[in-house]
Amino acid sequence: MSPVPAAAQVLAILRYLAGQAGPVPAAAISRDVGLPRSTTYHLLDTLAREGFVVHLLEERRYGLGVSAFELASGYSRQAPFQRMARMPLAKLVDSTGHNAHLAVLHGREVIYVIEERAPGRAPLVTEVGVRLPAHLTASGRAVLARLPQAQVRALFPDASAFVLRNESGPGSLTALRQLLVEARRRGYATEDGEVTPGFSSVAAAVLDHGAHPVAGVAVTFRGDEVGAEQQRRIAAQVTRTANQLSRRIGGVADAQARTQTAGHLT
Repeated sequence: MSPVPAAAQVLAILRYLAGQAGPVPAAAISRDVGLPRSTTYHLLDTLAREGFVVHLLEERRYGLGVSAFELASGYSRQAPFQRMARMPLAKLVDSTGHNAHLAVLHGREVIYVIEERAPGRAPLVTEVGVRLPAHLTASGRAVLARLPQAQVRALFPDASAFVLRNESGPGSLTALRQLLVEARRRGYATEDGEVTPGFSSVAAAVLDHGAHPVAGVAVTFRGDEVGAEQQRRIAAQVTRTANQLSRRIGGVADAQARTQTAGHLT
C-alpha cells in the first residue's frame, strides 16, 4: 500500500514534539520537520482539536496534549516492544557474558526499559526506569546518531544542555556531532567511563521502517576486563541484536539505514 502523505506529516509532527524539552513555536516545527507553514498550522489545528497537541496562546508555542499521553499510557500498559526485545537481550547476555539493556530517547535523556543482568555481574546504574543524559550514554548516542541534524540541534541548542556526570563527555554540539558521525560510520556507539567510572558500553540503534531510531541496545562491561578486539566482537553481537529487533518491528537493518540516513550529520 502507498503511504498517506497527511498521515506521515502528522506523525512527523508528533514525533518531533515528543523529542523536545518543552513546547516549541510553529515556525520551528515547520522548519525542522520540513513542512510548509500553512500545512503545519492546518495540521496543528486538527491535532489540537483532537487533544493530541495543546496550543499555548500566551507563549505562541505548541506541545503534546492529553490524547498523546493516553496513547503513551496505552503503550506502557501493553509494552509490546519490551516483550519482543526481552528474549533477544537475554540471548545477548548469554553470548557476551555481560549485562545488557534497552533504552529509549525522551527529550535529552534516555530511559532504560529493560535490563538483563549476566550471572555474577554487579548491578549497574541502568536499572529499569532510570534516566540518564543521552549524550553521555552509548545507547543515547546510538539513537542520536540516527536522528536528523536539525533534531539533534534542537535537543542541544547551547552549552547548558550538556550536563556531565564524571567531568567527561561532549560539552558542545560540535563535540557531540563528532561522536555521532563516528557512531554512524561504525554502526555502533561507545562510551568509556562517562556514566560510571571504570565501566564502558557499546550500543546500536533499533530502527523502524523509515530508519528512525526507536531504541538503543547496549552491553556494559568493566573497561579493564575487555580488550579492543573483544570489544569489537561484543559490538558486532550488539549490532546483530539491534538489527534483529529492527526486523521484528518491521524496520530496517543497519546496512539499509546507512543509505537512508546518509547526510543527516555530515
